[in-house]
Amino acid sequence: MTKLKVGDQAPDFSCPDKDGKLISLKDFKDEKPIVLYFYPKDETAICTKEACEFRDKYQKFIEAGADVIGVSRDDAESHSKFTSKYSLPFTLLTDKGGELAKLYGAEGNFLSPGRVTFIIDKNGKIALNHSALLSASSHIEESLKVIEKLKSN
Repeated sequence: MTKLKVGDQAPDFSCPDKDGKLISLKDFKDEKPIVLYFYPKDETAICTKEACEFRDKYQKFIEAGADVIGVSRDDAESHSKFTSKYSLPFTLLTDKGGELAKLYGAEGNFLSPGRVTFIIDKNGKIALNHSALLSASSHIEESLKVIEKLKSN
């Protein structure tokens, strides 16, 4: 898949969360913007920092009318432990085989899965595509800016 650009229609998906429940993009359509962030692996230094920053700013996303969904190739058990250990209030999805990452053009390179954040507006359009493998903080900062902008429109 080619890299998604701002204004593109976000591909629909269905992936299991830590409890095995299928979560689909269409569940949120016409309801609220979604922060969909892809990260390489639970319990790694940068990924943990990123998840904890999303946790610490989660209320700001909720107040702006958005929700946060994290995606990695880790299984449900890993996500359950990661969520519990760091008190993560948002959904983590299992992308077995990296199919969702490929669909979104967020698969990374041969060394590591990608760290890419998308904002999907309530109409299902991409409002942000931010990629920065080594900078966890920039994903949260950029996401909040775009969510606030969407809220004011």
